[in-house]
Amino acid sequence: MGRNLASLLTDSAARHPGRTAIKLDDAELTFAQLDGASAHLAGLLAQHGFQPGDRVGVMLPNVPYFPVVYYGILRAGGVVVPMNVLLKEREVAYYLEDSGARLLFAWGDFAAEARPGAAAAGAELVEVAPGFEAQIGAAPAQTAVAEVADDDTAVILYTSGTTGRPKGAELTHANLYVNAKTKLETLIQLSPQDVILGALPLFHSFGQTAAMNAGLMAGACLTLLPRFDAAKALEIMERDRVSVFLGVPTMYTAMLAVPAGERPDTSLLRVCISGGASLPVEVLRAFESQFGTQILEGYGLSETSPVASFNHPGRERKPGSIGTPIRDVRMRVVDEQDRELPVGEVGEIVIQGPNVMKGYWKRPEATAEAMRGGWFHSGDLAKVDEDGYFFIVDRKKDMIIRGGYNVYPREIEEVLYEHPAIAEAAVVAVPHAELGEEVGAAVALKAGAEATPEELQAFVKERVAAYKYPRHVWLVPELPKGPTGKILKREIGMPERESA
Repeated sequence: MGRNLASLLTDSAARHPGRTAIKLDDAELTFAQLDGASAHLAGLLAQHGFQPGDRVGVMLPNVPYFPVVYYGILRAGGVVVPMNVLLKEREVAYYLEDSGARLLFAWGDFAAEARPGAAAAGAELVEVAPGFEAQIGAAPAQTAVAEVADDDTAVILYTSGTTGRPKGAELTHANLYVNAKTKLETLIQLSPQDVILGALPLFHSFGQTAAMNAGLMAGACLTLLPRFDAAKALEIMERDRVSVFLGVPTMYTAMLAVPAGERPDTSLLRVCISGGASLPVEVLRAFESQFGTQILEGYGLSETSPVASFNHPGRERKPGSIGTPIRDVRMRVVDEQDRELPVGEVGEIVIQGPNVMKGYWKRPEATAEAMRGGWFHSGDLAKVDEDGYFFIVDRKKDMIIRGGYNVYPREIEEVLYEHPAIAEAAVVAVPHAELGEEVGAAVALKAGAEATPEELQAFVKERVAAYKYPRHVWLVPELPKGPTGKILKREIGMPERESA
């Protein structure tokens, strides 16, 4: 049998029972308390008819209940389906229906969307709010950790390219355990004395693996920030003596914007990690200079658990590089025929290693395409230099990264096409000084139809999470197309003055 991912918690609880594992302002959970709460959560699952192998939705922000529910599901032999708390009703229903989850733990503040979404999918909603610990504690504790195989699915993370609705990447217990272990041993080099600021959403792979799983495996403390605010993050760094920060580029930009004279003491910060999008070199240099710390940039995808390459501590860092492959992982740059390209030539990054997903949930054709030749095809275009350092050049996919959140144009386009006045629509990235990229939409209306950009923007806003709807909408007579009729997004530009 293999190692259940939940064992990282039980092992640390045995070694460090009285140390603080999770903190949110004045609320603290020791490793022993977190371990015990997850055992009672496993008992609560049984009361709801849970069976090993069942998928369970988790729609929680960065609060202590998240790790309790997460490890409780794994402990019971279940599969965690993390869900963004900003999802709307239709998106909630899709995630639950596609994964087959019949149970959803959702934060009370988001129940207005979670409740009808769960109902539409035929799933039971367990509403989580302050005081939920009484409900957990009333259930019998299931202290045993379910036996699993290394290739049993632990987490289904939903992701997507430009072809259709989000796909569930099946990450195994071994995928996630090994990636977290590599992170703590060779990349961040965590110890029980570290305090990690958990500002990244735990429902995303970056925060889940690099902050929560790696941190708790190391016996470190994870202090949580449910909604990122630069001033609050800096306050927490001083208050909780934070030594490790993980964030996306927009977080670093926001912290730099806090006037130097108003910044709390962050002198114990020994290392910062950046991912999710390329970190501008000037931001990296300014942050390191002003905060007296080091930023290490990495690269990965949901399908790679997520870390695939990293600027390793103790090695040369090259500005703009995503570093070199992590332990036991191989990366290559290949052409359209999957032939490896020489140094300096641009091609697609392909990845092989223990971090690569099992496949896409119930999508054998998509899995076969992504994993052709035994390598995971990332869709990202890059080049590699003579020292083996990788540099992202562009994305083969049209995905937009808005402030570290992934927005998939096809998903938004499908919503736009539901509007009766729209003939054609194309969603594209619009440069943004703070967020990196913003969501834009070029729209052609049907003959004789009328609709304003504001109306179209509101139409989408009602149907998707807040970070996804287009902030810029402009009307065009028609969209540019190639000889086969395919819309040419590269020829779409936002007018200097658009009406949204």
